[in-house]
Amino acid sequence: MDIIKKIKDAQLVGRGGACFPADVKWQAVKDVESKDKYVICNASEGEPDVGKDGYILENHPARVIEGMKLARQVLEKEARVKCFIYINHEYYVRYKENLEEAMGQEDIEFFIKPEESGYIGGEESALLNTMQEERTEPRLKPPFPTTNGLWGKPTLVNNVETFYNVSLVHHEEYENKRFYTLNGKVKNKGVYEFPVDRSIEKILKETGNYPSFDFFVQVGGGASGPVLNSKQLKRRAEGAGSITVYKVSGHSPRQMLRQWLRFFINESCGQCTTCREGVYRLTELMNKEKVNWHLAEEILDNLKETSFCGLGCAVPVPITSYINNVLSRIDAQKIKLSSREKERICHCFNK
Repeated sequence: MDIIKKIKDAQLVGRGGACFPADVKWQAVKDVESKDKYVICNASEGEPDVGKDGYILENHPARVIEGMKLARQVLEKEARVKCFIYINHEYYVRYKENLEEAMGQEDIEFFIKPEESGYIGGEESALLNTMQEERTEPRLKPPFPTTNGLWGKPTLVNNVETFYNVSLVHHEEYENKRFYTLNGKVKNKGVYEFPVDRSIEKILKETGNYPSFDFFVQVGGGASGPVLNSKQLKRRAEGAGSITVYKVSGHSPRQMLRQWLRFFINESCGQCTTCREGVYRLTELMNKEKVNWHLAEEILDNLKETSFCGLGCAVPVPITSYINNVLSRIDAQKIKLSSREKERICHCFNK
């Protein structure tokens, strides 16, 4: 059976965070007429508290390479196909030998992600610009990489876990599972594999990581992921599949917000004014003794509605979900925040 048909029947979606149907992307690249096409395995993995791709490269490199080989076989019927592994420097040093052994004589090149490209250097279109030695910033879409990718040619970009799963699909071993990275205030940190519909609560319990104290979690990414209280864990983990546990007692809301904003201000490519100026102003506000929370809420709303790419749009996610799901439901005496400021924050964000 054709591998694209197998991928479609398996209902495999990309594991880079967007959950786009893998067969649709593969078919789109296949259908474009071109003498040259490209296959790129995205191993940049720059989101805090996410380590699943590194785990796969360490333990299942042959699966990843086979997934890429299958993509080449599909596309080379109509075109010359070149394959790349776009990989961050840390993973290149740690897993280069694993991957080269798995490659054998297969013609696959490494492209080491420049450290200065940051998190945004792992965005699908930004990595294409990086490989072309252009400014590392997301492209306007459409056109999409499937038709106008690397050097303007049709390009298939999937992340490590997606290619791993394609190999499983090929051998009829895919069981609709995914990898989860568990971090924070847990006993058994690490990467685990569970069915995609397994709830956050069950994952914590089955890994021996369900806390005995009052807690909340951030899921899908350690910066951009939404924050949930302990009563909201019947749902499944989305995004990049990470689950980070925080202890309610004694945590500092202001410090946590500054930590998230530090990530976004460091990783913004600066291309769009909304993200560049918005995150800067939020950081400036958060460092003041008295925060104008009404203004903070307005900036976050603008970021959500007008940012050019997913990075800017993601800034409000952890902040607003934390305030609505956690801060508004806990006693200010348990945390490093006055009751008056807590009330002021929750009032500004309670629409």
